[in-house]
Amino acid sequence: MPIQKNEEIQLQIETLSAEGSGVGRFDGMAVFVAGGVPGDTLLVHIIKAKKTYAVGKIVKILTPSPARTAADCPLFPQCGGCAYRFMVYETELREKQRRVEDAFLRLAHMPMHCETVLSGQPDRYRNKAQYPVTQENGKVKIGFYAPRSHRVIDCADCRLQPAEFAQIVAVFRAFLTEFSISAYDEQSGKGLVRHLYLRKGFHSGEIMVCVVANSTHLPHSETLVDRLCALPYKITSIVLNTNTEKTNVILGTQCKTLWGTPDIGDTLCGVAVRLSPLSFYQVNHDMAEKLYQKAAEFADFNGSETVLDLYCGAGTIGLSMAKNAKKIYGAEIVPEAIENAKENARRNHIENAEFFCGDAADVAKRFRNMGIAPDVVLLDPPRKGCDEAVLTTVAEMHPEKIVYVSCDPATLARDAARLAERGYTPTRLAAADLFPRTVHVESVCLFVK
Repeated sequence: MPIQKNEEIQLQIETLSAEGSGVGRFDGMAVFVAGGVPGDTLLVHIIKAKKTYAVGKIVKILTPSPARTAADCPLFPQCGGCAYRFMVYETELREKQRRVEDAFLRLAHMPMHCETVLSGQPDRYRNKAQYPVTQENGKVKIGFYAPRSHRVIDCADCRLQPAEFAQIVAVFRAFLTEFSISAYDEQSGKGLVRHLYLRKGFHSGEIMVCVVANSTHLPHSETLVDRLCALPYKITSIVLNTNTEKTNVILGTQCKTLWGTPDIGDTLCGVAVRLSPLSFYQVNHDMAEKLYQKAAEFADFNGSETVLDLYCGAGTIGLSMAKNAKKIYGAEIVPEAIENAKENARRNHIENAEFFCGDAADVAKRFRNMGIAPDVVLLDPPRKGCDEAVLTTVAEMHPEKIVYVSCDPATLARDAARLAERGYTPTRLAAADLFPRTVHVESVCLFVK
């Protein structure tokens, strides 16, 4: 008899889903349970029963998994930032490795061994935080959104963020309270302060404080500057970003420097960069370096290669490899990112890199028509993966190698099957945990013609 809604069952948790739920099987049917840890034996109440799967919630932990641990954050799981605070980190890494391999097996029908999950510090690793600001019963709340909502969970200190950020938040909270500065209301579109946006250069130590406001003016900003500058940190940039649109997009396009410089500096894989509030930058500096180094290892340059870096962003990954290649061509659809890439090349005196603005498929066709024949193509697409037109054009350029960096194992596996149809075989696969304590995992795959 199939599982029924409101039934209670005993369930052994075997793995984790891509969304972070524990997964067990009951009479052959997959049952998803939020908060389940591989190795748990649970008493589960079924809240949804479908033909091919069921969803349950934990009634009682009958036998806890050896990997289960006490959550080390008082806001877990109310805050939506983390998924795995109740699990030892080694199990999280093992599950992420399994997830990458499972995606290739299920979606591409290719058994692939994930060589490693590159890992580092699971706490205090983020170099960027965007805190929504709101008011409730006259009290200022600064924190993070609860899962699948825009309800702000007040947060004094987040274990994913640098310790300095907590004190900056405290100063900002006191400033808003003392001067009765209003918070933005998403429903009415009224109110002043929308977000507090912080960045830190992990290599440089420099910190940016950016206030996102529904105005071009922040009252008493001189007082805020004085109080921030009194902190014992390397705050070098205090910026006001104006966003007057009724939108969920965090940043507006207009920035005004209240104090210091309009950007901060950092170094990634030996490439010096400047970061404005609008600049794209990997949020985990140390793990991004490890990921890019693994991509360079897979590319295995000898100095004679022409490289096409599609989805190049601010050019960091291509520029980090430029000294080992003959020529780097980068393409990105965001104009500001291309300007950042060109400036990063100038700043680092890299003369063998050129950058072009445009859709990846269009730029790849333009390069093909220009007779540019890359030896290596770097792909680092957004979560949705590559359009088929991109993969077709890349294959028609006949590179010897394609190095694909992915933030979603499912779309990587899908594109691996498409590349295989076009004559490219995946030969090496690795993962990198750029987002510890969350469900996300990055991976890099080498395809050989």
